[in-house]
Amino acid sequence: MAKLMNVDNPNNTSKEDTLELQFVSEHALSIPTFKMLDENGELYKGAMASSMDKETAIRIYETMRFIRVFDERMLAAQRQGRISFYMQCLGEEAAVTASAAALEDQDMIFAQYREQAALAYRGFSLEQFMHQNFSNAKDLGKGRQMPIHYGSKELNYCTISSPLGTQIPQAAGYAYGQKLKGNKATTICYFGEGAASEGDFHAGLNMAAVHKAPVLFFARNNGYAISTPAHEQFKGDGIAVRGVGYGMKSIRVDGVDALAVFEAVKMAREYAVENNEPVLIESIAYRLAAHSSSDDPTGYREKAEEDTFRANCPIERFRKFMLKQGWLDEAEDEKAKERIKTEVLDALKASEKVEKPALEEIVTDVYAEVPEHLQKQYDQLKEHIKKYPEAYPGTSGRLGESN
Repeated sequence: MAKLMNVDNPNNTSKEDTLELQFVSEHALSIPTFKMLDENGELYKGAMASSMDKETAIRIYETMRFIRVFDERMLAAQRQGRISFYMQCLGEEAAVTASAAALEDQDMIFAQYREQAALAYRGFSLEQFMHQNFSNAKDLGKGRQMPIHYGSKELNYCTISSPLGTQIPQAAGYAYGQKLKGNKATTICYFGEGAASEGDFHAGLNMAAVHKAPVLFFARNNGYAISTPAHEQFKGDGIAVRGVGYGMKSIRVDGVDALAVFEAVKMAREYAVENNEPVLIESIAYRLAAHSSSDDPTGYREKAEEDTFRANCPIERFRKFMLKQGWLDEAEDEKAKERIKTEVLDALKASEKVEKPALEEIVTDVYAEVPEHLQKQYDQLKEHIKKYPEAYPGTSGRLGESN
């Protein structure tokens, strides 16, 4: 049965009238940035008390420390030609890790491509990261994706899609499904401020608001959409105000402050699950690294700008907080960094020696039986590789009789 229209207010707008002719200013709504921890690792005077316990804080710190080392090593591997592509989380480790820490294990994650720290916090192993980046036979995606396009059904982390912003309406739909099933869970959807200019952003937020889907839209405002600075991307007060326009709760948080991110996402999760409503969270940070290993930021920003934000390191800020709490030993911390470097390098060397997936797996897994048209394409591909083996040195040598 169709829902009845509200005959008193079919336009679903405010019924307040005015006889005064004037525009509403584009700055009529300005959202402050929620903070807790200053650059010295101290709580701001008057800041709320943190609810983060020692165990969670240690896990967040260890994840950020691991991702910093892992990113550095994998970018070097890309420069050496050992992997084809890479994207770093540099500068946004606190935003991604602390937001993931505020979730429950049953909550779903839809990432964009810079949220490897969220997956690491969930428990994705170093070996699993390596196998994916090398697209080898042990990769969960069987080599079908570019590097850093992770996914894990076991850890409720939806496989990353390359097209920008497509995960936003997907997350809204997934969260709506959680609501229909009566699950006490939410879905978090990460994206950059550049993706907020895509049509998928507006479609996803409107759909989630109208259908009351318990999804957390997490906008990483890191200052740049590849080479385009934020002031050339949009007008108005950032991304958070757009959530208000779509009729949902919104909050802006200091993305360099792990404590603030944790509390903001924790509150947003509780609200979304209890009320079956979406929340928009805008994280303010700075993308210290290049957009990807294919980008050169020296062409569009000054080194002095990077140095300014490099001094505002999210890991260092949280490390100072941990030391003041007595939750971290400085000497042990240094030893741990060296141990992680060794473990990452050893895993890299081992993973690049693992053989590639079997060719026929290119058409398996999607359907219970391989459809006729895919089988035909696979047979044509196989014959093509056999005809021009010199063009496919990594594959032609593995085409045995069974192929």
